[in-house]
Amino acid sequence: MAESSPTSTKARKTMRRSISDTHPLMSSSSGPLTEELQCSICLDVFTDPVSTPCGHNFCKTCLNKCWDNSQTCNCPYCKETFKHRPDLKINTTLREVVDHYKKKSPEKKPGVLIKSEVVCYYCVERKLKALKSCLVCQSSYCETHLEPHLRVAGLKKHKLINPVRNLEDYICQKHERPLELFCRDDQTCVCLMCGVTDHKNHKTVSVEEESEEKKTELIKKQKDVQQMIQDRIKKIQDFKRSAEVRKRNSEKEKAARVELFTDLIRSIERCQTELLEMMKEQQKALEKQEEELIEELEQEITELKMRNTELEQLSHTEDHLHLLQIYSSRGSSRNTRNWSEISVKTDESLETLRRALTQLQDTLQEKLTHTVSTDLKRMQQYAVDVTLDPDTAHPKLILSFNGKQVRCGDIEQKLPDKPERFDTCILVLGKEGFSSGRFYFEVQVKGKTGWTLGVARESVNRKGLIALRPSDGYWIVRLRNGNEYDACTDPLISLCLRVKPQRVGVFVDYEEGLVSFYDVESSSHIYSFTAQSFTGKLYPFFSPYPNNGGKNSTPLIITPVKYNK
Repeated sequence: MAESSPTSTKARKTMRRSISDTHPLMSSSSGPLTEELQCSICLDVFTDPVSTPCGHNFCKTCLNKCWDNSQTCNCPYCKETFKHRPDLKINTTLREVVDHYKKKSPEKKPGVLIKSEVVCYYCVERKLKALKSCLVCQSSYCETHLEPHLRVAGLKKHKLINPVRNLEDYICQKHERPLELFCRDDQTCVCLMCGVTDHKNHKTVSVEEESEEKKTELIKKQKDVQQMIQDRIKKIQDFKRSAEVRKRNSEKEKAARVELFTDLIRSIERCQTELLEMMKEQQKALEKQEEELIEELEQEITELKMRNTELEQLSHTEDHLHLLQIYSSRGSSRNTRNWSEISVKTDESLETLRRALTQLQDTLQEKLTHTVSTDLKRMQQYAVDVTLDPDTAHPKLILSFNGKQVRCGDIEQKLPDKPERFDTCILVLGKEGFSSGRFYFEVQVKGKTGWTLGVARESVNRKGLIALRPSDGYWIVRLRNGNEYDACTDPLISLCLRVKPQRVGVFVDYEEGLVSFYDVESSSHIYSFTAQSFTGKLYPFFSPYPNNGGKNSTPLIITPVKYNK
């Protein structure tokens, strides 16, 4: 067989297309690949399809690899978890459908080997499987018909590739030559004729060289994708572990709260029992007192009646001497109790109730202090290192070298008027902002008659007079005039504190929309902003207030958090 000429090449293309149109194995009338026949793991047509107990289908190898790399067996599609690894059986009906589909719908992508057989174009009666495809002849050959290409000198120069059906995709449609070069400028495959004409000054390399580079890139991308898959599998496992930990902690928290309220109920019941017992004893004592008083009154009445009789008789005597003698000995009044000053209580003693309620209050306060102390310890694990930001500080504020203390001076310093600096209100923010999660910090306020603490949104107005309220991006509490504590809501809420805080803890849960303030030393709750909606970063917020003639010169000090597990 001599080397093909362009004319013979066109003739073979026509003959090949005619065969392609008439032979059933070459038909491509079937539609595109449907999702029903795709494995959702490899995104390819099923190979040995198997079904999970939840009814979803996967390649047997894909599903086994997925389960081999996981600690649990669950459906990759719907995430249903199976207690025991299912015994996978090939879905024979689905496999038959897939095999039929593969025969009717071979893939048409260039460069990808067709899964169905490519047949020899020159076999007449029984079409044999092609062994190679020739890009010059644009035909595929079985072993017998390929023999001239391995023997004839001219044909040995032809470019042979593994058999493919879409040979036209490997041929330059303009010059009818094999696509042997890749133009990196235009990112397209070209033939040798294109390389010396249309792409003469372009950077071209052989298809093999470009393919090897692309393979290297694909391998790297595949590794990246595989790493992304592993990262996401690990993230799922982290979420599951977090869910388990949260569930255990929630159960512990529930048990602790049930125990707390059970103790409180017992304390109330015990207080009630003691109060009723005390009232019962008091009632008995009062009844006994009443009986004794009545008995004493009855005895006096008897004596008085006897005396009344004697006096009656004496008043009718005619013996004057006898009257005088008896009167001097019996006529004088006997000492009797002044009953007008004696009474019995008709109301229960309020002191008894007061003592009982005071005892109950002490018990409740003890329980509350213990609970707040436990919560505070849990919040302290989210402690962050806060440093004051000098670029935001009002010119009167004096910051320490390490950025942990701030006090108010009497004279404004000459500082650059930066956009982030507060120019009217004596305020300063922390350097670090937080846009997620939880954080906690503590500030010493000992010796001060005024201060403001909390958090502020990054976008707050910093120039001119400022309204310190949540709607304007501030969540704060403050001390004024030495003993007036407020939560800066709209309107203000006055706070009644049992003791004056020496160190204040500030806790924020960004996702929960929570800002809480605590008296660290007494382990007592000061105030909480709840159900807030945060946007952007939140920054720790401080104001030491003016000096007030030296009465408020003590600095605010950001202190290290002492967290004990």
